[in-house]
Amino acid sequence: MKDNILTLTISSPEVTALTQEDFASRRARLMDSLSDGAIILTAGHMATRNSDVEHEYRQDSTFWYLTGFDEPDAVAVLRPGHEEHPYVLFVNPFDPKFEIWVGQRAGVDGAKQHLGADEAFPIEELEEKLPELLEETNTLYHSLGSDQEMDRLVTDLVKRRRSSGQRNGRYIQRVADPGITIASMRVVKSAKEIESLQRAIDITAQGFDAAIRETRAGQREYHIQTPLENEFRRLGSPRNGYPSIVASGENSCILHYIKNRRELQDGDLLLIDAGAEVDYYGADITRTWPVSGKFTPEQRDVYDIVLEAQKKAIELIAPGVEFGDVHKKAREVLIQGLKDFGILKGDIDHIIEEKEHEPYYMHGTSHWLGLDVHDAGIYKNGDDSVLLQEGMVFTVEPGLYFGRQVEDAPEYLKGIGIRIEDDLVVTADGYRVMSSAIPKEPGDLEALVGMTAS
Repeated sequence: MKDNILTLTISSPEVTALTQEDFASRRARLMDSLSDGAIILTAGHMATRNSDVEHEYRQDSTFWYLTGFDEPDAVAVLRPGHEEHPYVLFVNPFDPKFEIWVGQRAGVDGAKQHLGADEAFPIEELEEKLPELLEETNTLYHSLGSDQEMDRLVTDLVKRRRSSGQRNGRYIQRVADPGITIASMRVVKSAKEIESLQRAIDITAQGFDAAIRETRAGQREYHIQTPLENEFRRLGSPRNGYPSIVASGENSCILHYIKNRRELQDGDLLLIDAGAEVDYYGADITRTWPVSGKFTPEQRDVYDIVLEAQKKAIELIAPGVEFGDVHKKAREVLIQGLKDFGILKGDIDHIIEEKEHEPYYMHGTSHWLGLDVHDAGIYKNGDDSVLLQEGMVFTVEPGLYFGRQVEDAPEYLKGIGIRIEDDLVVTADGYRVMSSAIPKEPGDLEALVGMTAS
């Protein structure tokens, strides 16, 4: 930060956009991994908001990851080893009259010409065509419970093949979930994915800059949300990765607060947890700052503990480190801070075992980040923590909360909620803080608050 002005370079969205070759490569990797059967993937569906209005559509992340197709109600069938048509799409057909209402659709021809499908059919033909496409298959990969209609079709196919199995031996022998294989692909990001994430993070940084500058007493939370999200849209993010949390005063102790209506008061803290989305990849960043432009001594004491916890946790990150160790380090520092306040007493291990810290710190420190704000990927194999690898992207977000859930907290700390969250990528020799452009040192935040106020 120079002269209290946050300066970032925002690349054009075309630079990091994935191509159909990228999606084809992902499908090939998946089919190589699950070569003993056919894979069925379902798109998301439109949802009615009220009367004749629908919610804004956002494609299912896994479907988009493997197809790059953002229209609803589609189905993809992948058949490893099929010589002619390994990739089949069922899509809504092109309808010139319907186009007047909803705009252009790829249609059957577009699915083949522009989306890389080897064959395509109207979605209305799915029930008829699916048994034919899968007649040589005895293993189906489908995530049961993810789509009610597809669950029915798969169940019907299993029953149909069972009834004829004695005559031809073509049973469906196994229905398995492809989710764990797909998650293992998604959790390690390619260079292009990291570029898209970085763009989303850089746009989010500009939004935070605008929000911090706009902060002053008398505004309502949504007044600060406006410049934040205006920067997202202005710089090319079509939507948020999740609803923005703009939480002042005691609202900062509500983890998923999204009402965003309260009036900001002098002496309040303002916690914003928000992220722009680019190319379907979303940022997830939190900062907490004083509405008045100056932390009170009590707020500063809590802030310093949370900041130290985050820094100590981040220092551990490198390939081969256990994912769970990041949380353990942050938790250790936070508990020590609570002991220093005189709130908790005794051995840290005992405090953890008895969960005495959880009223003040009740969430994990990290989660994967990518197409979803809590992205695909496991955290443990049985009792063993996953080891970090180059290309993994995740958050580090410790916090301390002295809300209504802790009635016996010292009076001078009540209503204080602080969370600091950054997005990081594991590199070959350590880590890179992708959101480092957003200030978090107390003095830097204080210098920026309210700079646009008259």
